[in-house]
Amino acid sequence: MTPISYYLALSAILFAVGVAGVLIRRNVIVMFLAIELMLNAVNLALVALGRRIGSMDGQVIVFFVMTVAAAEAAVGLAIIISIFRNRGTVNADELNLLRW
Repeated sequence: MTPISYYLALSAILFAVGVAGVLIRRNVIVMFLAIELMLNAVNLALVALGRRIGSMDGQVIVFFVMTVAAAEAAVGLAIIISIFRNRGTVNADELNLLRW
């Protein structure tokens, strides 16, 4: 049986890669994918911890997180496509929609 520390270490590495992707990259689509990677890292940790304590609570929470992530992906991609059609770019530095 694989120790839980392996799963938690993998989850921490995936989360760190996601944070680096959000902070370093300026492309909105890549930032969006990095956020999804962070969500999946948390899901992995929840499932591993739920299995460790012998409860299904972690998997139930992951089911709801994945449902919200799917809705977020649909709405987020629609917003990104709309911004690209209006502005012609998906570079985060060039998007100043909330500025006066």
